Amino acid sequence: MIFVAVDIGGTFTDLIGFDAAAGRFVQAKSLTTPAHLVQGVIDCIDKSGLSGSDIGELIHGSTTAINTLIERKGAKTGLIVTRGTRDVYIIGRGNRPEAYNLLFHKHRPLVPRHLTCEVTERLLASGDVHEPLNRETIADACRVLATEGVEAVAVCFLHSYVNPEHERVAGEIVRAALPNAYLSLSHEILREYREFERMSTTVVNAYLGPMVGGYVKGLKSSLGAIGFAGDLSIMRSNGGVMTPEVATQRPVAMMESGPVGGIIASARVGRTLGLPNVISFDMGGTTAKAALVRDGEPTMAPGYYVGGYASGHPVMLPMIDVVEVGAGGGSIAWIDEVGALKVGPQSAGADPGPICYRVGGTEPTITDANVVLGRLDPDNFLGGTMKLDADGARRGIEEKIAKPLRMDTVAAAQAIIEIAIAKMSLAVREVSVQKGYDPRDFALIASGGAGPLHVLAIARELHIPKVVVPLFPSHFSALGMLLADERHDFIRTHYSDLAGVDFAALAAIHDEMAAEALASLRHSKGADPLIHLDLRYVGQEFTLSVPVNRQQLLDGDREGIRRAFDALYEHRYAHHSPEEPVEMVNIRLAMVGKRPALAFPQLAAASAVKPLHRRQVYFSDVTRPVNCPVYQREHLFAGARIDGPGLIQEHGTTTALFAQDACTMAPSGELIITVGGA
Repeated sequence: MIFVAVDIGGTFTDLIGFDAAAGRFVQAKSLTTPAHLVQGVIDCIDKSGLSGSDIGELIHGSTTAINTLIERKGAKTGLIVTRGTRDVYIIGRGNRPEAYNLLFHKHRPLVPRHLTCEVTERLLASGDVHEPLNRETIADACRVLATEGVEAVAVCFLHSYVNPEHERVAGEIVRAALPNAYLSLSHEILREYREFERMSTTVVNAYLGPMVGGYVKGLKSSLGAIGFAGDLSIMRSNGGVMTPEVATQRPVAMMESGPVGGIIASARVGRTLGLPNVISFDMGGTTAKAALVRDGEPTMAPGYYVGGYASGHPVMLPMIDVVEVGAGGGSIAWIDEVGALKVGPQSAGADPGPICYRVGGTEPTITDANVVLGRLDPDNFLGGTMKLDADGARRGIEEKIAKPLRMDTVAAAQAIIEIAIAKMSLAVREVSVQKGYDPRDFALIASGGAGPLHVLAIARELHIPKVVVPLFPSHFSALGMLLADERHDFIRTHYSDLAGVDFAALAAIHDEMAAEALASLRHSKGADPLIHLDLRYVGQEFTLSVPVNRQQLLDGDREGIRRAFDALYEHRYAHHSPEEPVEMVNIRLAMVGKRPALAFPQLAAASAVKPLHRRQVYFSDVTRPVNCPVYQREHLFAGARIDGPGLIQEHGTTTALFAQDACTMAPSGELIITVGGA
């Protein structure tokens, strides 16, 4: 069977396949087709030489969901809420994250007030009915929304996370009255307290539903047209995969479905090399992303704000904790109104692309700067399948950056790179230093088409001593999708003092969530549940997620759970209060269904390492180029050693070694680099 993964990025669409019988990889890369994203997937399959009928399973990651939200191109959405809560979604939170920003604006709602309808019903926080659901008010709301021509409807009632019965009945009425509208019920998306966050997550799901559902349907249809009859899986933000049916029902779960693949692969590579603590760094065409992997597992976040904490839309679903900055190969260099050089966040993307791509780009980018510095070979980009315009890149930087700043063109190119390095270093700091971890205790795993080109400069900036460039770095997110297991996350608010919590009720909630998760799994054999309790000291607002097992719930192991919470609190904040009472807020369950493991081939022993050729490359000194040796990665074998400065080229990326860097090829194929001076 051939397993295939396809990742759609901002500039390129990547495909990687693994033939389990032959033990070989297949890879392909094509420019992303923004107007019709599915076409990029089909183009990659054509370039790979595979036919649709060859593929047993295809795993897909896409930026469709997050791009739809950021660009506000989703469905016209209506919102039905409990009477008296009409303005919860518009008001949001009362805090002001940017206190001194005179131009600060809160989130811009996806549903305007006139499309928010109140209905008569009310539940208490206990789940008891305070006021029965009035069906006629639901029918009235449907008539209003039908008149307005809404394409999607979100329903979010007060305290429905405890008792969803009113929402279920309302859903039946809405489906009958608006059969063509996409419907999103809050208890099916997020059964957690905090009304604004729950309402926002439900609205985002409804807003994305028609677009993502149509995309998934179109993808299945296009794949079927080329003979694909295998299993289609969609990557989700929590690092697992899901079926197309689940993706259509919960499109909000695939917000970061592209980037998380590389983090899953980083964790796997780290474990293979005996490096349980790594920082995953992925630099693509539009953004650079960083994430922390500790003890072999990616760091999870309970949710995030799409568009930033200050004015973004909260999506409170578990996801791998990723920090992104607008610094990718296509990020545009520009001069602001006071004459300062800036890089990003605007990106040339795939269309019109960097100047050197020859597809219409006119603004200088990070990729153009690397061409000017000699770090990218114009005649050997993407394995020689794409010729770069070096003269055009030089002219663009000279005219748009160097002359206005009265700089030498090479110096201007180096300045562009240094600004990008500073931005990307901040992202790595944010996932490590700001979370209480010393980046020097971690190895840095670089991926993406531009990651290996810049990672050693970032490692120097942060004094990280070891860098790993894995196999297929420019296809690494797609490779991670091949390695990902199926995963579904559930949460249920169950508020109680730990001293008096009803463990029998907790076990029953666990079993109910586990049954729902198992029903959604395609690979249910040997499914492994992971359980966490959200705990805090009484009087606190936020919680820590403490891992437990089902046996502890059955045994009522209060002491063991309390010790685990105190130990986690001590690690996070360097103190704890064993005499203070603790309360529980939520129980979380993640069900992991194991997909077939892939056995990667090992490399043969090393022979003599010889460069293909040499060329003039600028590193730190922009006044004097280095006569730099250039190696082809496919010609290296296990144990091969290369001392910097040097360039290691491969299909899709180039690794730039600086002076004093020492690179060794691992038996499993990774480049292990000791950073000089770190």
